[in-house]
Amino acid sequence: MRDLTRLRTLGELKQVGYKSRSVKQELRENLLDALRTGRPLFEGIYDYEDTVLPQLKTAILAKHNILLLGLRGQAKTRLARQLVELLDPYIPAIEGVELPEDPFAPITPQAKALVEEAGDDTPIRWIPREERYTEKLATPDVSVADLLGDIDPIKAATLKLPYADPRVIHFGLVPRAHRGIFAINELPDLQPRIQVALFNLLQERDVQIRGYKIRLPLDIQFVFTANPEDYTQRGTIVTPLKDRIGSQILTHYPRTLEASLRITEREAVRSPEQIERITLPETLACAIERIGFFARESEHIDAKSGVSARLTISARECIIAWAEQRMLSNREERTVVRPMDLYSAGPAIAGKVELVYEGEKEGIQAVALYLVHRALKEEFLAHFPPPDRFKRSTQPNPYQPIVDWFTSGNQLHLSRWMSDAQYERELQRIPHLQRLVDNLNLPGSPYPWMELALHGLADMSMIGRTLSEREIAFQDILAELSSRRDDEEEEEED
Repeated sequence: MRDLTRLRTLGELKQVGYKSRSVKQELRENLLDALRTGRPLFEGIYDYEDTVLPQLKTAILAKHNILLLGLRGQAKTRLARQLVELLDPYIPAIEGVELPEDPFAPITPQAKALVEEAGDDTPIRWIPREERYTEKLATPDVSVADLLGDIDPIKAATLKLPYADPRVIHFGLVPRAHRGIFAINELPDLQPRIQVALFNLLQERDVQIRGYKIRLPLDIQFVFTANPEDYTQRGTIVTPLKDRIGSQILTHYPRTLEASLRITEREAVRSPEQIERITLPETLACAIERIGFFARESEHIDAKSGVSARLTISARECIIAWAEQRMLSNREERTVVRPMDLYSAGPAIAGKVELVYEGEKEGIQAVALYLVHRALKEEFLAHFPPPDRFKRSTQPNPYQPIVDWFTSGNQLHLSRWMSDAQYERELQRIPHLQRLVDNLNLPGSPYPWMELALHGLADMSMIGRTLSEREIAFQDILAELSSRRDDEEEEEED
């Protein structure tokens, strides 16, 4: 197709035998070609291979308009935008008219007059596929004029035309998307009367503006996105409009840790300095993803509102940025992310979840802390032997020397800002801790693993753990309970 862009008139198009096709037929045929050749499609979309993508391809082959229905952060908009890959690299359009009209099938009076007058000398231009995608976020203030068009008094005055002349129409977004893809995000937010204005477009494929007799047989692939909760909270998709949308496809969140990890790795923004100087252990990368999974299961978080994949993306960015601050404050060249750095994800979590009543009583900080601890515990159990295994076993308990050290009155204080050398020195104070990690042959630096083991023991109620703004302290579990009781008594006295 690219070699045709040198052609400049309708006559030249006819000479090479160019054939026009509708946008839906174009998408269908290009999809068939991609399926035959095995060309990859929808890159960067993970965990939809067996669910959403087959349904989406089916809808395209059936030449349907499409509704992507799902909670926030489920790649609905990304899917709509990637449909551009199935368009031709370039298509010809009539030069000198307002809409991107087919030289073989003009739709406006101006374009028809131009083709009739110029004939084979009708000038053409070439439109790249990137310009054939139009996207509109539905908001309650969107009007029919925004979407379809209205009379333009300035144009009427400039051209000295009466309002009855269709040439004074200023076309809206939908006519300008002629021969392309038009996506409307959050469809239920459109007022019902605006949705009604889309009826003819979806069924009869034409548009009428301000009562003019002009009818424009528009050629558009519509893609709508919606959140199912919008049906009851902010608005509804009116039934006749839903009836006119050929395929409704349900999206979902990543179902596996591996898929969620791939999404975060692709989307999280890291500067070249962060990539070179800060190492994120794989186990902590997995712990970050677990925060998202546990948030979707939490009784404190509104599951109907959803927990976007952006939570783990933002959390990873915050955690790496925190480690970078610590590294620079200690004038170090490199550092490794530590389990305690996950506490810095609080601001990312707070902005990405909606709490139910029970969560509001606990407070967002307590909920975020619970999610981090549960993620660390799960990651601990994924790599270390479960402590419960040794309760009734004749095998020696590898955790007992560590627990005994704390029971003897020892404490470990890890500052959130301490240098790597101080961090390693403090962890080495605990006998048998590094031996525990070394015996398991865990990859990477042993020190994040050593701290992770302490978090796991704390979450299994074998040792105590207290947090403050500047440090985390591990001690005997009874000492922690006593300290907690004293704090509660002080609060009651106040």
